[in-house]
Amino acid sequence: MPLRWEGRVWPLVDTNGDLLDDIDTDQIYHNAHLAVTDMAEMGRYALGNLEGYGDFASSACPGDIVVAGENFGAGSSRQQAVDCFVSLGISCIAARSFGAIYWRNAINAGFPVHRITEIDLSRVERGDVIVVDADAGLMEREGEVFGRLRPMPSVQREILDAGNLFLYAKRMKGNREIH
Repeated sequence: MPLRWEGRVWPLVDTNGDLLDDIDTDQIYHNAHLAVTDMAEMGRYALGNLEGYGDFASSACPGDIVVAGENFGAGSSRQQAVDCFVSLGISCIAARSFGAIYWRNAINAGFPVHRITEIDLSRVERGDVIVVDADAGLMEREGEVFGRLRPMPSVQREILDAGNLFLYAKRMKGNREIH
């Protein structure tokens, strides 16, 4: 299955237009909402604690793509910080790097995360339709490359192809029941 997404871009930037670094899981999904267990509701709180992005949850549309700086998802291991994007139908997140736990949580949930190696933000604005092509390692707007991605590790690809870590494990066990 090709790993290619097309959608409106949400570059998470500071007042200078630079990608925000060190967005932690509390900014992504505030701990005040940890009691929410309904996946459909979690999206309402996505990025609600990130200054300047209080409108994200109400403005984001299924298929949108989030772009961020270094260490996206730093901090705690809360799965809600991944699930809130899944709830909204966000197609993928591309960032310069990810917090280690966030990276694994996203992959294990079957949510696409990509590491950016280079990006020219002067060629893209919030709301532009972009393409993230993980197979080619490119980010494009109107057919022009504005970013490049690190190759996806093969096991990450296999987990995404399976749907999530549990389905991948089941596939690896020959579809036998896992206890």
